Amino acid sequence: MNDDVSKRRLGRGLAALIGEMDQPVPVDGEKSSVSADRLIPIEFVSRNPRNPRRFFDDSELHDLASSIRQHGIVQPIVVRTIATNRYEIIAGERRWRAAQLAGLVEIPVIIRDVDDKTALEIAIVENVQRSDLNPLEEALGYEQLIAEYGYTQNDLGEIIGKSRSHVANSLRLLKLPEPVRDFLAAGSLSAGHARALVSTSDPTALARTIVSKGMSVRDAEKLAQNDIKAQSEPQRPSAPRDQKDSDTLALERTLSDTLGLDVTINHKSGGGQIRIAYKSLEQLEEICRLLERR
Repeated sequence: MNDDVSKRRLGRGLAALIGEMDQPVPVDGEKSSVSADRLIPIEFVSRNPRNPRRFFDDSELHDLASSIRQHGIVQPIVVRTIATNRYEIIAGERRWRAAQLAGLVEIPVIIRDVDDKTALEIAIVENVQRSDLNPLEEALGYEQLIAEYGYTQNDLGEIIGKSRSHVANSLRLLKLPEPVRDFLAAGSLSAGHARALVSTSDPTALARTIVSKGMSVRDAEKLAQNDIKAQSEPQRPSAPRDQKDSDTLALERTLSDTLGLDVTINHKSGGGQIRIAYKSLEQLEEICRLLERR
C-alpha cells in the first residue's frame, strides 16, 4: 500500500475515532455505542507534552470544574498506556485539568494503543474539530507533523478535514515576529488580522495599531495593502534644489507682489529663466497686457 493511500485511510480512521470520542459515557443505566473502558485514579494520568494546545483559560476551567462537581465527567478522556499503571492523555487535557480542580479521585478513560505520530494526529484533529486551538497552536501542530513525519499540506488537509489552502494559510502565521504571535495567542488578533500582516514591512508596528484601534479584519487588510503598495513603489530621489542668494529671493518676492502671481527665478552665470505661474486664462491675459505696455 503506497503512502498516499495509507494516509487517506488513516485520515478516515482518525475521523471515525474522533466521532467515537464525542459519544458521552452512559449514565444511570443508559446505553451508548461507546463507554469508558474503565475508571482509573487521576494521579495515574499525565498530560502529553506534545499536545498542540498550550493555552487553557482559567475562568473556563473553573466553570468546567463546577459542572464536573455537579454532573461528573460526561465524556471520557482518551489515553494511551506508557508504563504499568501510567497513562498519557491523547485527547481531553482540558477535562483532566478541570477534574483535578473539582477534586475527582478517579476519571473515566478510553484506552487506545497508538504510537507517538498517531497520538499527535488525534490530538490535533480533536482540538481543531472542536475549535479548541488558537490559530498559533494550530499552525505549530501542523508544523510539527510536517517536520517530524513528512506530511504534505495536502495530507494534513485530508486528515483534519480542511482544505490545503487552510493549512497553508495557517502555516504562514509562523512567519510573523514573536510580538505579533503573542497577540495572536492571546486572542488580541484573529487569524484574519495576522495573515494580512505577513508580507508587510513592519508587522509588529501594524499589529499594535490594529489592536490599539480595535480595527476590523477588513480595515487591517487595507492598512496592510497600503504598506505593501508603498514598499513596491520606487522611491524617487528628490531633485536637488539650487541654493539661491538673498538678492534673487528678494527679487522673486518683489515680482510676485507686483504681479499677484508666483514668480520663480532660476539664475545662473551667463543667464537664467523667469517663470510666472498662472491659474486661469484671465491671469494669462493680464500678464500679456502688462508685457505689451512695456
